[in-house]
Amino acid sequence: MRKTCSFFIGSALLVGGVVSGFKKYEISLLEQYKIVPTGTLSYVNPMETQIEGDDNLAIPFLGKTYMGFKQALGVRESYGLYKIVNSFGYMGKYQFGKVALKSIGITDTKTFLDDPLLQEKAFDALVAKNKWILRNEIRKFEGKRINGITITESGIIAAAHLGGAGSVKKFLNSGGQQGFSDGYGTSIRSYLEAFSGYDTSEIFAEKNAVVSL
Repeated sequence: MRKTCSFFIGSALLVGGVVSGFKKYEISLLEQYKIVPTGTLSYVNPMETQIEGDDNLAIPFLGKTYMGFKQALGVRESYGLYKIVNSFGYMGKYQFGKVALKSIGITDTKTFLDDPLLQEKAFDALVAKNKWILRNEIRKFEGKRINGITITESGIIAAAHLGGAGSVKKFLNSGGQQGFSDGYGTSIRSYLEAFSGYDTSEIFAEKNAVVSL
């Protein structure tokens, strides 16, 4: 069965989607997200029998993989937009601050915003660094429950991305009594819960993790 579709994603739709989310963003360079097809777009929707019987048909499913973790966090932080800067100055798909970028060897923020691959590498490097900083907490608290949340490595890493490794240490070692929320009111607790149970084992803890430019 063949279906045909046409679409237009305008700036008003993008602003509406971003502002209606859990964070309010100031959009930079909005026009670059405007997609105007030059012709009719179409796709082939395979029949159910084809899906069941075709061993060569690959449907990507990220699930609880590390890539799934990255994508879920990226959507939560910025709706997956690479060239976005929020009202507090946090940048890119994963909403990096300048201090975090500097800690992994990046000082040119313009280049950072213009380079999606660099942003992905930066995220991996920060995960490696935070894994090392929080290695004792991961070993001590993984699998335990605090404030009704099962603590996992991926939840700890996500919470560190939100509020910094130091804030996560305080939260865990105080039994959840010392919390932290960012400028939009998003709490460490919510990230520990939302990003629980992903497989982040492919990134190894590294004290001096930096991005190779």
